[in-house]
Parts: sequence; structure tokens; C-alpha cells
Amino acid sequence: MNRRALILTASALCLSACAPLAQRPDVAALGFRGPRLLDDAFVSFDGARLGLMRWLPASDPDWVVVGLHGMNDYANAYHLAAAWWGERGIATYALDVRGFGRSPERGVWAPTDLVLEDVRALVAAVRERHPNAKVALAGISMGGALAIRAMASSDPPPVDKLMLFAPAVWGWSSQPFPNRVSLWATAHLMGEWVVKPPDWLAREIMASDNIDELRRMGRDPLMIWGARSDAIYGLVGLMEQGWRSADQIRVPVAWFYGARDQIIPREPTAEAVRRLPAQARTAYYADGYHLLLVDRQAEKVWADAEAFLRGPSAAWPPSGAPAIPPTVQAMAALDPPKPGKRKMSRRQP
Repeated sequence: MNRRALILTASALCLSACAPLAQRPDVAALGFRGPRLLDDAFVSFDGARLGLMRWLPASDPDWVVVGLHGMNDYANAYHLAAAWWGERGIATYALDVRGFGRSPERGVWAPTDLVLEDVRALVAAVRERHPNAKVALAGISMGGALAIRAMASSDPPPVDKLMLFAPAVWGWSSQPFPNRVSLWATAHLMGEWVVKPPDWLAREIMASDNIDELRRMGRDPLMIWGARSDAIYGLVGLMEQGWRSADQIRVPVAWFYGARDQIIPREPTAEAVRRLPAQARTAYYADGYHLLLVDRQAEKVWADAEAFLRGPSAAWPPSGAPAIPPTVQAMAALDPPKPGKRKMSRRQP
């Protein structure tokens, strides 16, 4: 073996040893009875106990929403919308995705295929619990990318509709080259390094205009602030999958996006939306931020989602929100004019 071959072999061994950490399925315990719903948890296909929250209406629901949350969040991301839907006969079951909330190995990324098995098992359990109801899969941000990937897979969960709330589609194809290099390097060489956004960035980037809700989230011990570099690497890979596979969705889908979203850029969103099936519904909220289900104008989104589930008419959405424009330029044309700067007087008051 020549010198170059030795160097390449050694490099490959080093890189494989430094591969990003990812979860593996649990080994089901002796006597495992299969997936099942508990009061505050879902026992998945491999026996793993995953956090679960549910909001049930007073009577049997006609629709059930299975909800997936965003990065570093957990099932409580649905608490406002689910309570509102519950008053209107819609049940919600929201999962703590593996690595988040009360689910195993908090902070460690779980491969997409593993999480999709959880989603399939949860949908099956919900259908068994509510045999007379229709089921919708919903995803917020990261959960939206997971939901797209689930419904674009060769074995999609048996749901009737799909709802995507600012899905995360900012994948490798949309990342600047320095981002791609640094993400790969940190994930493979120091994956346990926890990346926390600087204070100035947190002040400039608003996830929502609902300040009370943001403060509540900041006090919630089940939220994660910061992320392992290998988890970010996994997230970007998932976002790439969601961005690429929107055209493979085969159920009625509604995509909700806010003009003030400072988390998921407009360009990859517009590109992914253009790939949706022709009959897909979209809504673009002038006052919507990234966390559409908790914004100050969130009730419009909740009502539009309910109307989509119950059968959108030609006038959908009831809020009157326009469809998501197909290009960044078209989005900008809908932006309200920015207030002009006041001319300063030379005179002192």
C-alpha cells in the first residue's frame, strides 16, 4: 500500500470514528406489548417511552390532529391551538420527538427514519383509539419537515390530511458555502459541542410577536436552549429532505407561512411551495412570524386550519390571507411599505 493510500485509509477511519452521534432504536423489553397510548406518554414500536400531550373535546371528535413540534421545543407547542380546536370538536395528540421534551436521550439527534417509525406507530394508535374520526398530521418548523418526509415516503402514515406551519426547508442546498463547511466539520469533529445563539442575535431575531408566550417558553424547563453541533447537522439534512420532497405528498395539504418569519428564509420556502401538488392550499399572513400557532394573530391560523380540515371551500381561507407567492419578489410586493425616516430639525426643542 502506498503512502497516499495509507493516509486516505487513516483519514477515513478517523472520520468514521468521529461520525455525528445519533440515537438508535431501544431494544424492546421482555414482554413488550406493542405500541400504546398512556396518559402522558406514547410507548412506541420499540418500547421507547415518548412524551405525549393530548387535548380532547367533550364529545367524540370528528377530527384528530397528530402534532410534531419544532427544534428544541416539545409537545406543548400546540397548547394554544389545541385548546381552541378542542372547543370545536377536534382532538390533538402532540408528541415529544425523540431527543426533545420528556423523550429519551434529550439533546441527541434521532435519525429521520427512526422518528418516522414513531409517527407511523402513533398515527396507528390514534386511529385505533378514535375509529370514527379522520386524522391529520401537523408539523411546526422541524416537525413540518418531518411531516413532509413522512408523507413523501414509500410507507406514509395513514392520515387524511397534512398541515404544515412554517415548515423547516432551509437545507443544504440553500445554506451558504461557509455554513456547509462549518456544520460538517463541527458535527464530525466535535459533535458534542453545544451551539448557543449569541445574545445580540436573540434580541434581533423574533420567533413571534407574542412576548408573553416567548417569556413562558424561556421559563419552561422542558425547552432546550442551544443545540449540539451534530443535532444541527441532522436538522439541516432533514430540512433538505423536506425541501426536496414536497412534490411527493399524496394527501390534501395546507402550508401556512408568515411574511415576518425570521427563521426559515423566503427563498427555500417559495421553492418548496412551487413543488407542491397543484391542489395544495397555502396561506401567507402579513403579520405572521415563525411560530404561527402562538402569534398575536394566531386565532386566524387556528380557524384557517379548522376550515381546511372540515373541507375548504372556494373561499378558503376564512381569514382572507392570500396564497403564498411563488417567488421572493412576489412576497416582497405584498409587504407593507416601511415607514419613512423623519427629518431631523436643526432646532432644539
